[in-house]
Amino acid sequence: MNLDRKVKTALNETRLLLLGAQVLLGFQFQAFFQDGFSELSAISRHLCLTGLVLVLLSVTLLVMPSMQHRLVEMGQSSERLVSATSALTGLGLVPLAFSLALGVHVVVDRHFGMLAGIVAGVALGAACGLAWFGIEYLIDAPARRNIMPQSATPLGTRIEQLLTEARVIIPGAQALFGFQILAMLTSGFDRLPQASKVVHLTALILVATNMVLLMMPAALHRLTFGGDDSTRFLRIGSGIVIVAPIFLAAGISAESYVVFQRVIGSEGRSAIGAAATFFVIAACWYAVPLLIRSLHPAKRPPQEAATAQTRSA
Repeated sequence: MNLDRKVKTALNETRLLLLGAQVLLGFQFQAFFQDGFSELSAISRHLCLTGLVLVLLSVTLLVMPSMQHRLVEMGQSSERLVSATSALTGLGLVPLAFSLALGVHVVVDRHFGMLAGIVAGVALGAACGLAWFGIEYLIDAPARRNIMPQSATPLGTRIEQLLTEARVIIPGAQALFGFQILAMLTSGFDRLPQASKVVHLTALILVATNMVLLMMPAALHRLTFGGDDSTRFLRIGSGIVIVAPIFLAAGISAESYVVFQRVIGSEGRSAIGAAATFFVIAACWYAVPLLIRSLHPAKRPPQEAATAQTRSA
């Protein structure tokens, strides 16, 4: 039970960090449609694009623990997952800190000058580094870490973790969906080429599909199964949670095309950038977990192994 709690705590912490990163991602996307964006210098525009890419990297890394839990551990609690979550959380916070620093630099530079922008960006980046990474050197960490044996995770706990993983992504997807709708009401969107408007609408539909799918497990659990624990629900819900993020990856990539087009103005290079964005996200969320699973197959807990042997006999 201690290991199950550690996994749940890790997922909840990832959910907290991911919500902030995804909301920031929505603001980053919307910034490119604002009237003030066209007044920025070429350097500031590219800094905005760099900040967007860094936030995308942060979101991608923070979603990876949930995908590994589904695809590698198949919903079971494990020390490997706890360690991987800690490592991916640390990696995900690094680009987020740089993105925040770049964003503050751009807006302060526009109103108060380059020097003030540099000071503000560096100060915020240093504050993030101190709060997220430096403080650990001032706190005495445990001298040794006890490895908890892996055991069969109860069905109720696995369902609870499944619903937590759905909640990890959906708040940010809902925020992104809202920002996409608001962007279509701006004058910046009116000036986009017709092709970019169609791509934006496609991205809106893809993000909406992801949002609808991620809401399905909770609705299914409550309305169809009456809130009862069921292996059938666990199987269906796991499939939904695994499939849904691919629509989010496609929606983010399509929206990236619109942003690239607005910054660099080349359809070909924008398409290449959007395709690269999709393949990187898909690789991190699907290819990497499947590779880990093939190299290090998840060990069945004793209870499940015994059940499988009984069925085969």
